[in-house]
Amino acid sequence: MSSTLAKIAEIEAEMARTQKNKATAHHLGLLKARLAKLRRELITPKGGGGGGPGEGFDVAKTGDARIGFVGFPSVGKSTLLSNLAGVYSEVAAYEFTTLTTVPGVIRYKGAKDGKGRGRQVIAVARTCNLILIVLDVLKPLGHKKIIENELEGFGIRLNSKPPNIGFKKKDKGGINLTATCPQSELDAETVKSILAEYKIHNADVTLRSDATADDLIDVVEGNRVYIPCIYVLNKIDQISIEELDIIYKVPHCVPISAHHRWNFDDLLEKIWDYLKLVRIYTKPKGQLPDYTSPVVLPYSRTTVEDFCMKIHKNLIKEFKYALVWGLSVKHNPQKVGKDHTLEDEDVIQIVKK
Repeated sequence: MSSTLAKIAEIEAEMARTQKNKATAHHLGLLKARLAKLRRELITPKGGGGGGPGEGFDVAKTGDARIGFVGFPSVGKSTLLSNLAGVYSEVAAYEFTTLTTVPGVIRYKGAKDGKGRGRQVIAVARTCNLILIVLDVLKPLGHKKIIENELEGFGIRLNSKPPNIGFKKKDKGGINLTATCPQSELDAETVKSILAEYKIHNADVTLRSDATADDLIDVVEGNRVYIPCIYVLNKIDQISIEELDIIYKVPHCVPISAHHRWNFDDLLEKIWDYLKLVRIYTKPKGQLPDYTSPVVLPYSRTTVEDFCMKIHKNLIKEFKYALVWGLSVKHNPQKVGKDHTLEDEDVIQIVKK
């Protein structure tokens, strides 16, 4: 590992010395590819086991989603977690998450490079549906940059989508590059040199947006995870109202005081929004709807059939029709079939054959 770390340090130093411009784009792209390969060696267990990058901690995943709390020690992760669960009974009632406090992961730079237990800790973050980066509001920028860098080095991409790049290996024909829009960084020479670093000499590459060398490397590596992230700025009781107004304008940020339990409403609302989950309430025949324990569905699978499958796989076999109240129907109630798409906070009653 020490030799790999030394090579990583050498490449990072060379990249820092190299001025970024059109003339150096090819050289920097090559260095970035080499750096990505070296980091993969560090974060992938020896023997190619099936557990994916990093060994991780033994954290059981229950519920419908997992949220990871990441941050420096003493920024308030544990206080936030305990107070959030204590104030809002619906956190437990929804059963939408395993709230995982990733241990004081970023005590130092280098978790992404395999130092200490950093790679095991960040491996947990790779499995999360949402990451909350908890920051001390008095020193947020420095900590934010370090944490982002560590997660980035471990293949985690925050609040972003996969690059719009088509990539397909082939047996012969060389590198065929197609760009559907102007490119400011990548050209044929740079693309070929990056692919050559991976010993790829025959492939079709289609750039459908203004892509960077990092984008192409992410596609070639194929092990990146794209996770939504909320920056939780804690200890706002120690700043002025004017400073708080500025913080509110920062994208993906929610200012709170974990100790005083301030602004938890905004945080919970944002968590729900970023998880893209849908709550469906059940209504047994002749009874009032049960608003205490919704059935939670992912935003991409919200049909009545999806709802039935979530309850029990045999329910769809007995399904006759459903009565639905809520935003997804024109009349309350409305009789619908199994293909009907439900909306958040709809109420449903299943009628069996």
